[in-house]
Amino acid sequence: MSLPPNMTRRASGFTLLELLVVLAIIATLVAVVAPSIFRNVGDAKADAAKSQLEILSLALDAYRIDNDAYPTTAQGLEALWTKPALANAPRNWRGPYLRKDVPLDPWGRPYVYVAPGLENPTGYDLYTLGRDGKAGGSDEDADITSWGGPVHQ
Repeated sequence: MSLPPNMTRRASGFTLLELLVVLAIIATLVAVVAPSIFRNVGDAKADAAKSQLEILSLALDAYRIDNDAYPTTAQGLEALWTKPALANAPRNWRGPYLRKDVPLDPWGRPYVYVAPGLENPTGYDLYTLGRDGKAGGSDEDADITSWGGPVHQ
């Protein structure tokens, strides 16, 4: 097929300028969207920790109903999954009190359990130290506690 004399054949494809414009648009979108996505990931981990603390608290309360006391610090949260074999083992253990083994916090560390608690001397302290693993902090580094307050160490 021949072209009229005033029309020339144009090469198909993208020019370098068109590719640079597309890359600039994508980079701008990433710069705008990425911070909100990562903030949502941090919020999701904090929400998961709060949910796990609630589940563990319910299991600890069930343990206390059966055994008249919370597990000791030495027995730890593992007492919710397997019957403690220490000298002061509970006589009325009816567990496991959890459907699965005791979870790690969303940052991959064990939850801190102290009974009797420093913040709750008649009960227990149950918390995670957040992303940084240190007391205090804000945002993703903030402590998440079963009593809703800060950790005092």
